[in-house]
Amino acid sequence: MVARISIINMGLRVKVNSGLSLGEMLVSSDNMGTIVEHLRGSEKEQVPLVSTGGGAAALDVYFSADVETDGPIPGPFSMLSFGLVLAGTFDGNTFSRPGDYAQSFYRELRPISDEFQIDALKVNGLDRERLQSEGVLPTTAMTEAAKWVSALAGTGRPILVAYPLSFDWSFLYWYFIRFSKDGSPFNHSQCFDIKTAFAVKAHIPIASAGRRRLMPGLRSNGVHTHNALDDAMEQAQVFANLFEWDGNHGEDH
Repeated sequence: MVARISIINMGLRVKVNSGLSLGEMLVSSDNMGTIVEHLRGSEKEQVPLVSTGGGAAALDVYFSADVETDGPIPGPFSMLSFGLVLAGTFDGNTFSRPGDYAQSFYRELRPISDEFQIDALKVNGLDRERLQSEGVLPTTAMTEAAKWVSALAGTGRPILVAYPLSFDWSFLYWYFIRFSKDGSPFNHSQCFDIKTAFAVKAHIPIASAGRRRLMPGLRSNGVHTHNALDDAMEQAQVFANLFEWDGNHGEDH
């Protein structure tokens, strides 16, 4: 069961997983009491996927990300919303996808400039005028997001995942560096481009590696809605499917 809480005026949407499959898979039984308390709580208190105690082996902890903006570049234009979803872990040998995609973070932000492109707003459907008064301040949103990612990753390496990576990374990295009190939890290069991975595994040029070329077995069961959280969840499924796929190995495609 997944409990979903929406607070429109605060630009906040939280999903809390009430199942224990992810915790049972990734943390020791010694932490089970903490896990139960976490599942009763909110995104403010995260149970690390990797123990913060000594001797824990580092692993990649993937976060699927999606942003909705009012223009093509950060600074002159604004990121109006973003979603982050836990998408899996990899220790160099084994990839583990989460039992569901309920571990998530979503904010709608106050614009940082007066510039915007009307076509961008038509795509995401966000009310920019409302966000000017009700959106979360970028400093608050990015600091909270950085803490959420770091707390959930524990001693693992947070890796930002997107399809394609370039657009979402450019806004999120800029916003983290500009506004987060803790900087970017993904540092300057901890990222994974799903489009490039698909091109390599499918043995196709990068220009032919768009979402429309995904085989049915690689697609998600969700719908691309241009809501940042919904799209981050849909993308997380694609990422996991692709990570586990053996690829074409040179066959005709």
